[in-house]
Amino acid sequence: MRGKYGFDPYMALIVAAAQFVIGMGASWGQREFRVPLVGHPYGFALLLVGPLAILLHRRFPLLTTAAALGASDLFLAGGYAYGPSFISPGVLLFLLVTRGKRLMAWIMAAMTLLSFLTYAWLDGHRDLFHSVWILTFIMLFMVVAELVRIVRERRAERERIAEEEARRQASEERLTMAQELHDVLAHNISLIHVQASTALHLIDDNPEQARTALSTIKTASKEVLGEMRSVLNVLREGAPRSPTAGLDRLDDLIERSGMDVTLKRVGSRPLPPQVERAAYRIVQESLTNAARHAPGSSVSVRLEYGERELTIHVADTGATTAPVLSEAGSGNGIPGMRERASALGGTLVAGPLLINGGTGFQVEARLPLPEENS
Repeated sequence: MRGKYGFDPYMALIVAAAQFVIGMGASWGQREFRVPLVGHPYGFALLLVGPLAILLHRRFPLLTTAAALGASDLFLAGGYAYGPSFISPGVLLFLLVTRGKRLMAWIMAAMTLLSFLTYAWLDGHRDLFHSVWILTFIMLFMVVAELVRIVRERRAERERIAEEEARRQASEERLTMAQELHDVLAHNISLIHVQASTALHLIDDNPEQARTALSTIKTASKEVLGEMRSVLNVLREGAPRSPTAGLDRLDDLIERSGMDVTLKRVGSRPLPPQVERAAYRIVQESLTNAARHAPGSSVSVRLEYGERELTIHVADTGATTAPVLSEAGSGNGIPGMRERASALGGTLVAGPLLINGGTGFQVEARLPLPEENS
């Protein structure tokens, strides 16, 4: 109902129509002891002051409220009917309260009460009941306005909190997507690098094995391009994404790694999506580290589904080069795995592992699980 320049034309029009209609009805009902409106342009002009005040109220709240109150007093003093002139001052007092100008509203309400009591006294209504009735009506009206203001402010606060929560969740989703994209890129690019090196080394002496390495490169590059396209589309559209990484894709991950990987599952139970996603990424990053720092090694992956936690154990047999310690390296793989485990209240330990006189590397993560419903 607010106009382009801060006006309230629709509200002013409604109040004007109400005052004129009620004024005509009240004038006819009180025709025996009040001045009739018909044939008195002065009375209609006074009834028009209130709607004009509502029209300009946003720009001049104090002046317009005082003008409407003055017009109401002049209307009563002119001997016109009770009723119609009270609408505009009431609407303006209500607007003052709901628009945050509470002190001004209560001052103007006190002035309204004083003017009405004065007129009632001069008009012969000098009984206590009449004065108490006027006081009660104005106080009740102001209390209702305050209640409406409180309800509006609380609703606005709830909307603000909901909006902030939505922005926070969107930021967390984008952070999760960035972490997912990092893990996918790190794994597949490392896999591509290892397989490309293998293909270059064997292309002359063992073309069939080189062909297998090139096929692995093709598959990995296709996956990483698809994952990047998916995440970038989500970032453009701003819609939430359901992560696709899950332990049901673990066999495909192992097959694409191009390494000698043994997978063993102990037990089985449904997992929360966030735990399943974290477990998949931890295994993926562990295979990435093995492919990068221990090419040609054998890797064992063990998943133990307990009642209260999921244990993930990934170990490689090592290569001829020295293993990468848990705090070394050029990337954020192990710290990223720790962050994933910590975010779920779990732990992750990574470090060297002595196997048959050689030095391998192991990663062990423990992720807490909710109790199963009986």
